[in-house]
Amino acid sequence: MSNKNVSKGFSHENIETNNFLMIVLIVLVIAVGGLVEIVPLFFQKSTTEPVKGVEPYAALPLMGRDIYVREGCYNCHSQMIRPFRAETLRYGHYSVAGEFVYDRPFQWGSKRTGPDLHRVGGKYSDEWHRIHLNNPRDVVPESNMPAYSWLNKNMLDPSDITPRMNALRMLGDPYTDEQIAAAPEALKGKTEMDALVAYLQMLGLALR
Repeated sequence: MSNKNVSKGFSHENIETNNFLMIVLIVLVIAVGGLVEIVPLFFQKSTTEPVKGVEPYAALPLMGRDIYVREGCYNCHSQMIRPFRAETLRYGHYSVAGEFVYDRPFQWGSKRTGPDLHRVGGKYSDEWHRIHLNNPRDVVPESNMPAYSWLNKNMLDPSDITPRMNALRMLGDPYTDEQIAAAPEALKGKTEMDALVAYLQMLGLALR
């Protein structure tokens, strides 16, 4: 049979030789795939509702969270315990989505130069954290963590907290007018060290 009599029809070659069509189809596939994976998450309560006991950050831990981000702590510490036996034996209950609903941005991290911190709340005393942050080698001789002694000297500015809490309320955090009004008073006379320790001490308390 002659090849001339065979209808070519539509072949993959038509896509490969047409840049515009290739781009359109790639975008379409990515869009559909993204919607199929992401949209159902908005209807799963386990990913959008807080775990029992998880509350929006109080004033002092909220400032501590921002200091944690500012100092880049997430570059060396994760806050994501995976559901593996080795991790749960070391750190405690594995992390679940409902624990992070008030984290903006979340602090999962991507590496562990130091240990995971998601269940560090209540594990050590405030004084231990202060000594450790002031000079990590004083409590962990082999530590390669830098010292953050200046946090003891830097005083918090109470006026910084109101716009932060208002911004978070716009994003959905259920702060009341009374909580926002009282927040500056809670920061008076507090240092950045106080704030960071307060943040660390409330991590992972909802699930142990």
